[in-house]
Amino acid sequence: MADGISSFWGPVTSSHEWCEKNYVFSSYVAEFYNTISNIPCIVLALFGLLSSLLQHFEKRFSVLHLSNMALAIGSMMYHATLQHVQQQSDETPMVWEMLLYIYILYSPDWHYRSTMPTFLFLYGISFAVLHSIIRFDIGFKIHYVMLCVLCIPRVYKYYIYTQDIPAKRLAKFYVATLLLGSLCWLADRFYCNQISGWSINPQGHAMWHVLMGFNSYFANTFLMFCRAQQREWSPEVVHFMGVLPYVRIKKLKTQ
Repeated sequence: MADGISSFWGPVTSSHEWCEKNYVFSSYVAEFYNTISNIPCIVLALFGLLSSLLQHFEKRFSVLHLSNMALAIGSMMYHATLQHVQQQSDETPMVWEMLLYIYILYSPDWHYRSTMPTFLFLYGISFAVLHSIIRFDIGFKIHYVMLCVLCIPRVYKYYIYTQDIPAKRLAKFYVATLLLGSLCWLADRFYCNQISGWSINPQGHAMWHVLMGFNSYFANTFLMFCRAQQREWSPEVVHFMGVLPYVRIKKLKTQ
């Protein structure tokens, strides 16, 4: 939210500002809460990455957790600077991340193993190049929503075919954080004038970041469980320190 201060990074060049006053706590950070609210996503993705590596899950899940971290870091750069280039470092990884989800969801039933990753890789590179040349706004949002919609049928199929109750609970947490986070995003985006008059700003966009960090983690953990079931690795959902769910597997010695 503009307040007449350009500070270290100069005038705002991004296509969007959010409902937070700029440069309140530091001349180097434009939107403070929208910047630091990405930290939970990085921490959760790091935990998921370690779980994936230590248990020797397929590399696709390590890449997926790394993509979550890259997206969070890109988002921090965007909200800290409110510059167009840094905005692209937020939006382009969003698309790459969805392409990874599409691959993980659809690849088990894809008969031509090299076709899908090759197409998705070229698609992701082409989008990045095009996005660096042309400023998308509504077009980017429509494109991103379309990629999300492509994932829904497969996620639902995995949900109905999964009998494990703790795993189904992960899917429910995924949906709940998505809906609640979307409400926070919409309120911050479209009701900023009203919110600005409140004595306390609820920081809806920052809450969106926190909830989406958990949302991505729940999605990744649920998909790891489903994939482990497909590979017959006897997965079970357990909790780190009794709180954070993760998937524990038991591979056969021959695997």
